[in-house]
Amino acid sequence: MPLPTKHTSAVDAIAEIGDGATVMLGGFGVPGTPFHLIAELVRRGPRGLTIIKNDANEAGMGVDLLLENDQVDRLIATHIGLNANAMRRMNSGELQVDFVPQGILAERIRAAGSGLLGIVTDIGMGTELERGTEHVTVAGAPGLFAPALRADFALVHAAEADPFGNLRFAGSARNFNPLMAMAADRTIVEAERVVGFGAIAAEDVHLPGAFVDHVTPITNLPEVYHVVQR
Repeated sequence: MPLPTKHTSAVDAIAEIGDGATVMLGGFGVPGTPFHLIAELVRRGPRGLTIIKNDANEAGMGVDLLLENDQVDRLIATHIGLNANAMRRMNSGELQVDFVPQGILAERIRAAGSGLLGIVTDIGMGTELERGTEHVTVAGAPGLFAPALRADFALVHAAEADPFGNLRFAGSARNFNPLMAMAADRTIVEAERVVGFGAIAAEDVHLPGAFVDHVTPITNLPEVYHVVQR
């Protein structure tokens, strides 16, 4: 049986995201951030979003455009220090920010994609990070239970995709993108290059297409992508 083709325009794919959705955004700073899809999400304008991302990007790009458009109620991230707008909104109460240690964020997302309820860790014990967290004991040692982190949608940036959605990532874009694609109910991919079936060698597939719902080619890379030198 031939594999289905998942080519979808960004307009049609992002149209599935409604008010109140939880959306994971891949990326490690600029590398791997799906700026093309975020721009369409801004244009579409759903409100009351919960955004899960490693960082808040910088002023004038990515997450900041969603903040400026008043679309985000809650941000779950490891740091926002490069975005003065995000910090201002947090301090004024306009934006709820949940800080999660970077490794714990990755593992909570990985747990969701693996079908686990969560993870147990001792990271954050004795700090503000343990507030509101369930304390557990494992093999006589104290720990904190960190629940798995799922989303309604994941927006992912890939260097290459085939029509079925098998993906290859470049550099640090591989950090969060594949984890988020596995932890969301619907995964929308923007790809710098869409290649034919079999063009990505099996050992170079970083995420199988089984986790992908839509593949959107980027016809023209916005200037922000040129920050990354490969």
